[in-house]
Amino acid sequence: MNRRVATLWIGLALVSFIAAIAVLSLVWLPHEISDTSGGRLDPPGTEGHLFGTDRLGRDLATQFMIGARIAMLSGIGAVVIAGVVGVTCGIIAAFAQGWIDDTLAALLDILIAFPTLLLAMLIVAAQPATLWTAILAIGLAQSAIVARLTRILVKRVLQTSFVTAARTSGTSWTGIVFGHVLPNIWTTLVVSLALQFGLAVLAEASLSYLGLGAPPPNASWGRLLQEAQQTVLVAPMGAIVPGVLLIVLVIGVNLVADGLRDVLDPTARRSVRQEVAS
Repeated sequence: MNRRVATLWIGLALVSFIAAIAVLSLVWLPHEISDTSGGRLDPPGTEGHLFGTDRLGRDLATQFMIGARIAMLSGIGAVVIAGVVGVTCGIIAAFAQGWIDDTLAALLDILIAFPTLLLAMLIVAAQPATLWTAILAIGLAQSAIVARLTRILVKRVLQTSFVTAARTSGTSWTGIVFGHVLPNIWTTLVVSLALQFGLAVLAEASLSYLGLGAPPPNASWGRLLQEAQQTVLVAPMGAIVPGVLLIVLVIGVNLVADGLRDVLDPTARRSVRQEVAS
């Protein structure tokens, strides 16, 4: 097994581990999320609490599992929104001409100049703090990055001889998009969206840490980290485990993205990050 394939498989293993926890949480949990019958800040292994309890007597293992579910849902939801909105806007911008193209390009540059988390915070601030609001905000914020990359890639494809021949033969723009453009850019877009998945998970954790994510009793890893600050010296598992799980998921997603880039486009000399920044 060469390095390219190994990177992909290691990343898939890490992501699959978190995904398995998320799926398991849908059918089984050690305790009810609202169960406060445990002792306050019990150590790991006390009365059936594998990782102990928090300051309210809730089982930490249960909260970690629900956090995995929220993390996966946030990443998938944000990537779907960013992909649909970003790819659509990028294709429209690439086909536009003159001042329309310049205006759309300038607008995308302005949006990208703002950090994803800041844009998401601005959107969330105007709506009630819910998980779905956070996912929508993150997805819309990331769509500008996807749109810019799509615009660059589509413009390159539109300059090729086979697209020129298709236009000369009278092929409609939808035929060009689905027959020539998307088949030639999908590999780069997949890698970019994989990277956006990891960023979306971090953004959701950050919003929850600031109190702008999923409200209680939803146990987002970000909110768990915020709550564990007050008791980290007494019950460190409340801070260590969600932090480790978050790192594992983000590293896994980035390894998957790097592996996909190498496998799908072995001749690539630059990463997607460089492509976006160019």
